[in-house]
Amino acid sequence: MEDKLFFKLSQIIKKRKKDLPKDSYVAKLFGKGKVKIANKFGEEAIETITAYLYEGKKELLEESADLIFHLLIMLEDSGLTIEEVEKTLSKRMKND
Repeated sequence: MEDKLFFKLSQIIKKRKKDLPKDSYVAKLFGKGKVKIANKFGEEAIETITAYLYEGKKELLEESADLIFHLLIMLEDSGLTIEEVEKTLSKRMKND
């Protein structure tokens, strides 16, 4: 697996937010605003939980990918980065 996959995906999301290509799902989501982004993340969280409880591993993987993708969108819209999340987790590991 690519070591910096989340970073690369974050860079694509950042570019889509800046350029707003007409055929981009990400650009359309940014255009709908904060509430829609939050709702979409929540929807994906529920779908991930449902897959975990009632579906198979393949479905859980697919929904987990969707959840992480939408988390990256929410972080970008908030002006935060995946690297900042990593630093926060790293600090917690040191304190544990």
